[in-house]
Amino acid sequence: MTATSARRRAGGRAGHAERLGTQSVQQMGWRIPSNPDRPTDPMDEDGVRAIHDAAMRILRDIGIRFLNDEALEILRRAGCRIRGDVVCMDADFVTEMVARAPSGFTITPRNPERAIPIGGRHILFGNVASPPNTWDIERGKLPGAMEAYRDLVKLTQYFNCIHFCGGYPVEPLDVHPSVRHLECLLEMLTLTDKACHAYALGPERIEDAMQMVRIAAGLDEDDFRRQPRMFTNINSVSPLKHDQPMIDGALRMARNGQAVIVTPFTLAGAMAPVTLAGAVALSIAEALSAIALLQYAAPGAPVVIGTFTSNVDMRSGAPAFGTPEYVRATQMTGQMARFYGLPLRSSGVCAANVPDGQAMWETCNSLWAAMQSGTNMVYHAAGWLEGGLIASPAKFVMDCEVLQMLQRYMEPELWATDENALALSAIAEIGHEGHYFGCAHTQQRYSTAFHQPFASDWRNFEAWTADGAVWTSERAHRIARSILAEFVPPPMDDAIREELSDFVARRKREGGAPTDY
Repeated sequence: MTATSARRRAGGRAGHAERLGTQSVQQMGWRIPSNPDRPTDPMDEDGVRAIHDAAMRILRDIGIRFLNDEALEILRRAGCRIRGDVVCMDADFVTEMVARAPSGFTITPRNPERAIPIGGRHILFGNVASPPNTWDIERGKLPGAMEAYRDLVKLTQYFNCIHFCGGYPVEPLDVHPSVRHLECLLEMLTLTDKACHAYALGPERIEDAMQMVRIAAGLDEDDFRRQPRMFTNINSVSPLKHDQPMIDGALRMARNGQAVIVTPFTLAGAMAPVTLAGAVALSIAEALSAIALLQYAAPGAPVVIGTFTSNVDMRSGAPAFGTPEYVRATQMTGQMARFYGLPLRSSGVCAANVPDGQAMWETCNSLWAAMQSGTNMVYHAAGWLEGGLIASPAKFVMDCEVLQMLQRYMEPELWATDENALALSAIAEIGHEGHYFGCAHTQQRYSTAFHQPFASDWRNFEAWTADGAVWTSERAHRIARSILAEFVPPPMDDAIREELSDFVARRKREGGAPTDY
């Protein structure tokens, strides 16, 4: 990047920050939350060891199917036992490979001020990703389209409590799959300046994504590879399988120094045992097998272990989220992540079909599971409905209200015990009569003392009714429309924008990516 373009981008960011104050929501500033609470550990040391031993027995005696010839060859060279496409790994090998992975790292997007540290006590929140449909109050449920995609990307950029773009917030089904990744990433990289996800679906999509992220940041190839600039997430095909395109994409990312999240999608009672211990052990085995592969192929590559273990409704077979079982499975996986010294990813999910009470209590359960488990990256933290089949702008706004509350909850000033916080002078001033509204201690702090919501309505019933009796989901819908009407994209150097557009145009002429995966 030239010095001129760097100055332009720096000046543009400052101007955009000033404009944020004129927009619709009085939100918290950008910050990287640090979770001060000790994680919830439902298992004792013997329980952790039992899950680990079970996972090692699965890897040693049953094995994992790798439907990827390159992965099989790599693991054969590593000394693993191969039977067809089933790989058996000894515990010593897995332990040695996992120990190569860093316990933390930082992803730096095109705007360095949006860099996100992954690991330690940091907890970061991302948008809903990958639903095929959208829903709003005015139009109901609709297939995903590029217009809705742009709207949700804009909300992702707008809200400071959203730290990364965890994937396409809705699949734009009106764009052909062969070029969808090109158009989606072009919109994502120009409408946001936050760290972004790319889908590991074969060589073309992931290679295109890496090139586009590199161009957007104004980097050469060596600078891009020098540190993580983006990330991908791969899912195992439970039970006990990894597919061709995701493993291919993960290997390409790891070899280029980019972050890979490995998240088995294990539903207890369906793709995993009905007991939580069995489901978590299966999930750990699937995740560690891919992490071991990546660490052998690219030692020290940045990786995250993910959990998506929940249960099914045994009456219908439908996935359930935000359940007691989901919460405990997330906490248990958090213990295992700490045991292995790996960062953790979980999700903010629900099974509700519209942004109603069920949607919020299930999502809140999921988010508190993330808080209690020591999660570092929370996928789908805003906008998720119908078990991941719907993205909703109103739900996005409602979830961001909750995320701001959680971030406020984590601010150390809330439990400060210094002389000013103890307020003994104010207690003496008021004594046994009167109230604290007018005392100096309150007057100095009243505007910042407590969390202020942007979507909640704290008026009494009569005042609420007189103002139209607007329910929360409708109020959130209006907030979303107001934000979108006033949205200003983050600045991007004209030359970089042109280079990105030219890259996309060329790759579209070449046919984009195959659609037979």
